[in-house]
Amino acid sequence: MGFAVFDLPTAHRVRMRTTNGLERINRELKRRTRVASIFPNAASCLRLVSALLAECDEDWMTGIIYLAMDI
Repeated sequence: MGFAVFDLPTAHRVRMRTTNGLERINRELKRRTRVASIFPNAASCLRLVSALLAECDEDWMTGIIYLAMDI
């Protein structure tokens, strides 16, 4: 499973070998949940995290193409 990245084009390997994108999302979630600090219940925390992840997804869908599959 770890060698599956070598089936990708060379230009994609550089981006797929790191976890920088995931680490950035985790830092953003931590920063935003720290601001709220106290949640009345688990559902409210889930709503906030879901909204943040939906926002990240929207940014990815409308932003710069991370992996151009036409290579």
